[in-house]
Amino acid sequence: MEYRKIKDEDDHDVVDTDLESLKGKSHTVASSNIAMATLGVGSSERINWKRKGVVTCALTILTSSQAILIVWSKRAGKYEYSVTTANFLVETLKCALSLLALTRIWKNEGVTDDNRLSTTYDEVKVFPIPAALYLFKNLLQYYIFAYVDAPGYQILKNLNIISTGVLYRIILKRKLSEIQWAGFILLCCGCTTAQLNSNSDRVLQTSLPGWTMAIVMALLSGFAGVYTEAIIKKRPSRNINVQNFWLYVFGMAFNAIAIVIQDFDAVANKGFFHGYSFITALMILNHALSGIAVSMVMKYADNIVKVYSTSVAMLLTAVVSVFLFNFHLSLAFFLGSTVVSVSVYLHSAGKLR
Repeated sequence: MEYRKIKDEDDHDVVDTDLESLKGKSHTVASSNIAMATLGVGSSERINWKRKGVVTCALTILTSSQAILIVWSKRAGKYEYSVTTANFLVETLKCALSLLALTRIWKNEGVTDDNRLSTTYDEVKVFPIPAALYLFKNLLQYYIFAYVDAPGYQILKNLNIISTGVLYRIILKRKLSEIQWAGFILLCCGCTTAQLNSNSDRVLQTSLPGWTMAIVMALLSGFAGVYTEAIIKKRPSRNINVQNFWLYVFGMAFNAIAIVIQDFDAVANKGFFHGYSFITALMILNHALSGIAVSMVMKYADNIVKVYSTSVAMLLTAVVSVFLFNFHLSLAFFLGSTVVSVSVYLHSAGKLR
């Protein structure tokens, strides 16, 4: 009896030990799974931040060179080429780049519901609105220089910062914190201060047509940008190149109509590429790549990042101008750059959780 009792106690101890061992193993496995999941999330976040950084830096560099290329494409103070044909080629090149990217994706991943070009009317019917808005905004970008000089244009261009913030709140229904609104105001003040020129009497003395065009451009840019972001993010799984393709197809169609209405005689008599130069070709390539970068920012970041990228690009243009055009870095520029840096920090720190 005593032997059996001792044996039963030993068996009971063995069972308890096994249970504790199993609990320890299960706890270790669970901890390991949690750690792996955490690493996976962290790795995914790092990849997303890296992607955002790449497209934002690309947009900043491309935007910085836009104004320089537009000015260089002019001869004797005017455009010898048709700006409508240039815009048409920009949309065509963007469409071709999107198709090229899709072809590569189809080859590597195959055709899926998210990357196929076939679509529905409900999905494609929303693209003509931003395409038309971008058409007018891009055309005004050329003609506004007839009424304002470069410093005045840079100052008036900052009006789209406020319009983007307001439309971001109205259309996307996303609340911005008070710190972010303060960042918007500081950004506007910083960019304006950085472009002030005490040696000029016409920095802010822009004619009424110039002010009108600047305000219209700000509204078009803000509404088109926020509306496009809403469309792109409505179906996050949809491949960005497919969405770009349909947007650019409508852009080509509207620009073709603009050519017929505005420059039909010039194109018919002188040819489609009359007045083109190497600088014009670079400008078209720059605009096309900028459009792709903007869509990438909207897909993986947001339209506010695009606005900040554009504003920083303005300051970067001034820095490059020091070496290219002997631009003088004034105290106003230094103070404006500091304010812009603070506003960027406030926007990042003021994001609502």
